[in-house]
Amino acid sequence: MPSFINSSNYPHIKAVQSFDELASTKFADGVNALCWPRTLQGDFNEVMAQVGSIDEITTLDDESLMSLTLSTAGSVARDFLLQDQQQLRDLGLSPSLDCIPHYARDPDAGPMPTDVYSFHVDSATAETDTWLCCYHGPASEGLSNEDAWRRVDIPETRADLLNRYGGADDADFQTYLNEHCFDLHFVAKPGTSPFPFGVGNLWRIATQYPGSPVPPCIHRAPSTRPGDPPRLLLIS
Repeated sequence: MPSFINSSNYPHIKAVQSFDELASTKFADGVNALCWPRTLQGDFNEVMAQVGSIDEITTLDDESLMSLTLSTAGSVARDFLLQDQQQLRDLGLSPSLDCIPHYARDPDAGPMPTDVYSFHVDSATAETDTWLCCYHGPASEGLSNEDAWRRVDIPETRADLLNRYGGADDADFQTYLNEHCFDLHFVAKPGTSPFPFGVGNLWRIATQYPGSPVPPCIHRAPSTRPGDPPRLLLIS
């Protein structure tokens, strides 16, 4: 297991030893998060310094990375960024490398938030999964499924949503919850704590789709505070 996670507390997580193992391991037996723990060499701070000050999410493509003037240590970091993306492309994926000062908050949260700072699961209509790695700044957080309540199942929240919907708690209401992604968000149970994804570790986590053999992995973006460094995040 990754050194920052006690395996007895997080049976849904499995550590692997290589990219190939990360890509080929099947989600099964309740395991819905795979982690390749890594300590990356190179100076990722220098990469971010070369990017400069940003006010909104900025995607770095290969051309942008190659245009940076970097020291040897910065170049080592850049090589990791390029290599990780290329390995994902070789799998037929479309990774994005993003500099993130902050995410937009839900301007109309209503009874509950639906932005990425809220614990949530990713959803798809066909089999897929999510890959992510944080190279700089605060890392994502995960929450064990048994430590979470789905927000729409909390009576007070459901009552508020029903009031907003203006109808009965029936199949149409379920469609309403789905269309607004309300059914994808969770809250931690009292006395529980999220686990950190850690910096440099490459993760592959399960999503919610019809016929998935495991429950989806609950996760969120870390809270951002004034003065926090921008995140450098690979996601696919």
